[in-house]
Amino acid sequence: MKDLQPTCRIALVQAAPVMFDKTKTLEKVAQLVAQTRPQHPELIVFPELFIPGYPLGLSFGFTVGQRDEKGRQDWQLYYNNSIIVPGPETDQLGELAKASQAYLSIGVSERDQTTNTLYNSNLIFAPTGKLVAIHRKLKPTGSERVVWGDADRHFFPVVDTPWGPLVA
Repeated sequence: MKDLQPTCRIALVQAAPVMFDKTKTLEKVAQLVAQTRPQHPELIVFPELFIPGYPLGLSFGFTVGQRDEKGRQDWQLYYNNSIIVPGPETDQLGELAKASQAYLSIGVSERDQTTNTLYNSNLIFAPTGKLVAIHRKLKPTGSERVVWGDADRHFFPVVDTPWGPLVA
C-alpha cells in the first residue's frame, strides 16, 4: 500500500477570465499562479471553462432550425479562442505548473484538432509540467449542448498524486 501525504496545500482561484480572449486569459492565469507561489501550494485549481470563459447567457444566435449572423460571429470568436490540446497553450500551462512545482487543474474550452468539436474540458498538469489528464464533460447540460459535444467513457481519467487519486 502506498504511503499518502496527510495534507495538501490547495490554492483555489476565484477570478474572472478575459472573456473570449485566450491570449490575455493565459497572461492572467500566469499572474494568478505567480500570486499563489508565496503560499507554496501543491495543487492550484481554476474554475470550469476559465479559458476562454463560460458564455453565460449567450445563445450564439441559435434557435431550432436557424442561427443568425451576429450569433455566428460570436460563435466564431469563441471557437477561435478555444484551445487545441495538446498545443501551445497547454505548453504554457505546463510551464506554469513546473515553475510552481504544483499540480495545476484548469477548465478550458477544448477544440478537437481532428473533428473541430468543442469540449468542456478540465486539464491537469503535474509539477513536472506534464499534461497528465484531460477530462471532457461527459454530458453537457441543457443549452450547453449547443456549444460543447458529448465526451465518451475514455475521458474520465484519474491522476495518482501524493495525497491519493485525483479525479480530473
